[in-house]
Amino acid sequence: MQRQGSGGSAAFRFRVAGVVLLLVHLLLVAWLTLRPLDVVWVTAANFEPLAGIKADLALGPLQAARRIGGGLLLLAPLGVLLPMAGGRLTVSPLASLTRTMAAGAFISLGIELLQTGIPGQVVDVDSLLLNTVGVGIAHLLFVPAGRARLRRRRGRKPAAARAPRETGAEPPRALREKAPQGTQGTTPTITRVGIAP
Repeated sequence: MQRQGSGGSAAFRFRVAGVVLLLVHLLLVAWLTLRPLDVVWVTAANFEPLAGIKADLALGPLQAARRIGGGLLLLAPLGVLLPMAGGRLTVSPLASLTRTMAAGAFISLGIELLQTGIPGQVVDVDSLLLNTVGVGIAHLLFVPAGRARLRRRRGRKPAAARAPRETGAEPPRALREKAPQGTQGTTPTITRVGIAP
């Protein structure tokens, strides 16, 4: 039976942190998007792609940036949190991006479908598009660089952490006497030999 080293427990903690942050973010998104709103009137649902974005752009640059930016940022953290919760370091960047954007699109679609029965909330296909693009942008900005950094860090572990621990037996006297006094050289190692029964 092999024990999991400190690298394994660090990876486990990283995944647990990703899952917890993912759940917290999804609860926040649910609170923002699925609570009933007390409004006097509601615009009609938008099922025509890019029509809502065009309408936002017609309102002026400040309003358009606020509305479009809000759509991009709402689910953008999923672009980082979903791969973090998955915990894989060696994965194809294209496959990771595709899976993450598909998951973001399904979550956004679920939100839009749930909004059909909530007073004051309006279904908008452009929200689905913006949410998915936001997830993809966040993924591209942070995940490949973060995975590369973690792989480099894993590769730079000290030799003592990677090598199996030796028994602590002293080398034979002949090997100790070969090293000149006052200088530091490499420590000789003795290969282990298995003993048959």
